[in-house]
Amino acid sequence: MTDLDPLAKALLQHLRRRHLRLATAESCTGGLIAAALTEIAGSSDVVERGFVVYSNEAKTDLLAVPATLIAKHGAVSEEVARAMAEGAIAKSRAEIAVAVTGIAGPGGATPTKPVGLVHLAVARRGGGTVHERQVFPGSRRDVRLATVLRAFAMVTETAGQVPDDDAP
Repeated sequence: MTDLDPLAKALLQHLRRRHLRLATAESCTGGLIAAALTEIAGSSDVVERGFVVYSNEAKTDLLAVPATLIAKHGAVSEEVARAMAEGAIAKSRAEIAVAVTGIAGPGGATPTKPVGLVHLAVARRGGGTVHERQVFPGSRRDVRLATVLRAFAMVTETAGQVPDDDAP
């Protein structure tokens, strides 16, 4: 598996410079995003909390994702990813939240939702929510790792829209 430490350190520094805290809402990654970040000593000033919401019930109970939304669009959908990110903002003190939901495989695919399909969303407190649909190739491990990497990039991009307090 790719060493995530350098990327996690860079993301933490990026968020720290902007005085932003992060919450994670993870389904298909089962907490890998939060684990990669908290592997770095001192990450507690940035990582506010993490939600592992593998089941539909957890998405509803912990993040207030409406069960009707899951029933209508499925757990692996743009709508649910957005609701997860927005729920993580609402249920935390973080300024940014990242959410991921997908089909890591090898089973669970449907004709319209292939193995490797992941919906990622990043929400900003008082701001908007961005979404991406990705289909990552490879094994279950490959899909989960690619999801973590893309989540890091999306958080970095979103945080970059917040003025840097250290800028001249």
